[in-house]
Amino acid sequence: MTRRSTRSAETRWWVLAVVVCAAVGLLLGTTRHASDGVELRGGDTTRLADLVDSAQRSSEDAQRSRDSLEQQVDASQLRSATGDTDVADALDRIDALADAAGREAASGAGLTVTMADAPRGPDGSYASDASPDDLVVHQVDVQSVLNALWAGGASAIAMQDQRLVASSAPRCIGNTLLLGGRTYSPPYVMTAIGDQNRLSAALKNEPGVRLYQQYALRYGLRYDVATSEDVSVPAYTETVRMRYAQPG
Repeated sequence: MTRRSTRSAETRWWVLAVVVCAAVGLLLGTTRHASDGVELRGGDTTRLADLVDSAQRSSEDAQRSRDSLEQQVDASQLRSATGDTDVADALDRIDALADAAGREAASGAGLTVTMADAPRGPDGSYASDASPDDLVVHQVDVQSVLNALWAGGASAIAMQDQRLVASSAPRCIGNTLLLGGRTYSPPYVMTAIGDQNRLSAALKNEPGVRLYQQYALRYGLRYDVATSEDVSVPAYTETVRMRYAQPG
């Protein structure tokens, strides 16, 4: 090979290298612009439970801010500062409805229902004929118990550490339960104040509860009912938002 042919080959390789480098640089620049400086290929899909945890932390921060503001606008201060009889009358009516709205803690005779997932056997396994859905407490199971307690004349109900009101809605998120912006794992504990005989009879007559009891007997899910002459239910501390219809 002559020197001329060698130089020609070297020139072609040099030009090709420049073109390749330019193309790579353009590709990298386009990728960075499209990703806005972050990785285009994400890692594992974020789990719903992680999103719920994040939302719960935000809810708790907002609640702390609300509590701080609520202390600054205390009802007694509002009465003395305004001298407005209409405002005072409205606040008196609110106070009169506080107990019915669940804004006051309550105690008395009643019962407690505890539900939990089936435990593993000594070897770490479950019943061979069970599917995963057979071994956990579902939202419908919790709702069946709550419906029975209300039907049995409960004057106040709490689930976990929260008072339940008309707007309360337990929701299953994976293997946890979401209530009032907080997540809970089993066991689920529901406390009701009322006539113990009526409450017990309502639980026995609720079809959803009877079905859950069958699974509890077969697969070992937990279902305990304990009566007591002195159970306590906390006050509802969240903001109450009511919606109502108006005549046209």
